[in-house]
Amino acid sequence: MDLSQLNKRQKDAVKHIDSPLLVLAGAGSGKTRVITNKVAYLIEECGMKASSIAAVTFTNKAAREMKTRIGQLLDAKKSRGLRVSTFHTLGLNILKKEGKRIGLRPGFSILDSNDVSAMLRDMWQVDVTEETDKLKMLQWKISAFKNALQDPAHAKSIAEEKFDEIAATLYEKYQQNLRAYNAIDFDDLIYLPVLIFQQFPEVLDEWQNKIRYLLVDEYQDTNTCQYELVKQLVGVNNGLTVVGDDDQSVYAWRGAQPENLVQLNTDYPRLKLVKLEQNYRSMGRILKAANELISNNPHVFEKKLWSEMGYGDPIKVMKCRNDEHEAERVVSEILSHRFKHRTKNSDYAILYRGNHQSRVVEKALREHRIPYFLSGGQSFFEKPEVKDVMAYLRLMANHDDDTAFLRVVNTPRREIGAATLEKLGEYAMQRNCSLFNACQEMGLTQTLSARAAEKLSRFTLWVRDIAERTYQGNFVQTLRDMLRELDYETWLLDNSKDPNVAEKRMDNVRELISWIERTYDQENDVSDLSDIVTYMTLMNILERQEDDENEADSVTLMTLHGAKGLEFPHVYIIGMEEEILPHRVSIEEGNIEEERRLAYVGLTRAQKTLTLSYARIRKRFGERIECEVSRFIDELPQDDIVWEGGKDTADPEEQKERGQAHLANLRDLLSGS
Repeated sequence: MDLSQLNKRQKDAVKHIDSPLLVLAGAGSGKTRVITNKVAYLIEECGMKASSIAAVTFTNKAAREMKTRIGQLLDAKKSRGLRVSTFHTLGLNILKKEGKRIGLRPGFSILDSNDVSAMLRDMWQVDVTEETDKLKMLQWKISAFKNALQDPAHAKSIAEEKFDEIAATLYEKYQQNLRAYNAIDFDDLIYLPVLIFQQFPEVLDEWQNKIRYLLVDEYQDTNTCQYELVKQLVGVNNGLTVVGDDDQSVYAWRGAQPENLVQLNTDYPRLKLVKLEQNYRSMGRILKAANELISNNPHVFEKKLWSEMGYGDPIKVMKCRNDEHEAERVVSEILSHRFKHRTKNSDYAILYRGNHQSRVVEKALREHRIPYFLSGGQSFFEKPEVKDVMAYLRLMANHDDDTAFLRVVNTPRREIGAATLEKLGEYAMQRNCSLFNACQEMGLTQTLSARAAEKLSRFTLWVRDIAERTYQGNFVQTLRDMLRELDYETWLLDNSKDPNVAEKRMDNVRELISWIERTYDQENDVSDLSDIVTYMTLMNILERQEDDENEADSVTLMTLHGAKGLEFPHVYIIGMEEEILPHRVSIEEGNIEEERRLAYVGLTRAQKTLTLSYARIRKRFGERIECEVSRFIDELPQDDIVWEGGKDTADPEEQKERGQAHLANLRDLLSGS
């Protein structure tokens, strides 16, 4: 293999196979290059079979990038059988093969957060309009139980507060409902494989033989459950490389534990450490600022990023009157910089702590007719028409999926009213069966009118028929037949405000069917309706945790959390104020270290220039509040900062350039109109 493109430390990481390895990879230090080259090295130089290697990460985007890069290093024959996926996709594959051991039947459903919320709402039986926040907290608590590997009995035994007792009791009932629905939630994709491996040592032994070498990306983001799954799969093989950066751990609210990096020393006494400190992304001044900022956090592993790309421009700090002035200043700076350097809109990113901060910036960008891309918009899978079709597929694959049944039983309308569904629900509860199966019981006619029972029976028989046809004939064509038999396009036309909207919604449905067709043809693990449904539901959940690509020439607006893993030539971080960054809740809880890591992530997204801004007065909850500059600005090397206190202190030459930029932008707008 040709490793000449790697630096010395990267080569050391690729070639080390004698013991478990921790690659402490700083921002922009080429960690993906190390992982992909190591996979190729294990196959080409060490003679390992591709089918005995697994590389896991946290996002679909990262997994796709790994697959692409490995495909450039190895031909298709040599990489056949290689597992490159997210943690949760690996967990899904384990459950598809081993789920029967814990009572999961084929065709099980994966519930997304909205489905889980609806189930908990029904179980809790309260006026949710007044209890929405508490319901969210309960949902989060149940997720935390699973991520910490706590079953309902254990959760009950350790509950000290009244809220914890309520959550543990609800958790127990929730698990019972999942079993009744033959369903799992997102957390179960890791939690249940761990339980299976604990309860069935022979199954764990089989999987340890299947996966002889495991590579894990973004290890600082693992929770207790994910850490245990890695530990189980590695076993005594010692075939493990993990890549992580404790300075970029910003997902504690998801259960991430950066201390898992430290725990490796205990669990793997022969652990080797390789530090990647050379940065290939940012100018030296930006890295110096990032190093000084993060040095205020305690460290088990010390590292300092450095670059050969030159020192770069000073970091600009803009003091603004208020949030509107801040937005106007940032947009004005972008206009001026673009005019002066002939750059593209897509070279710029505006980052912030919370989504609410984007509104005033969006307004300023719109007023100047600057195209922008707002990250974190509505997911494709969240569109109502896509959710309708997915619910039909879920119900076809799993007749016990009551959530899917309730979504589609009257979509399009079948004159099945709320009163009918309420009586059906009571009957199904008495019979301890799903709503779908209750529709086919003779005894239902004693609860419902013959006409209502006949409509429900006809609906369920039709769903069964479509499901059988998907297994017998052309899968995708059967789905198209289903939509035609539903007359779904006409229903969209009748329920949209105009024909253009209806057509766009139908285009989304066609895109979904096309996507299913591509998935059916390309994914080895997808062979029937059940596989399609579980795969696409997982993709839906994972895609919602990511952000879409900004392919147009647009300024990117996104949260600091969303920016992790990305890079931009010119970065603006707004709202650098106490109680925003660091966040008020983190200050109250004494969790400043994670906020500092979040600021560090923001700084290290910048390749060429970095601008920070804060407002003296900001609107919060309808009031205008005086703000204090973030402590993180004070922690930066002051010699590398240029302070701008407003227009009155701006350099005259710079004011002139800004004026020219605004005139040029105005001319462009007029000529475009």
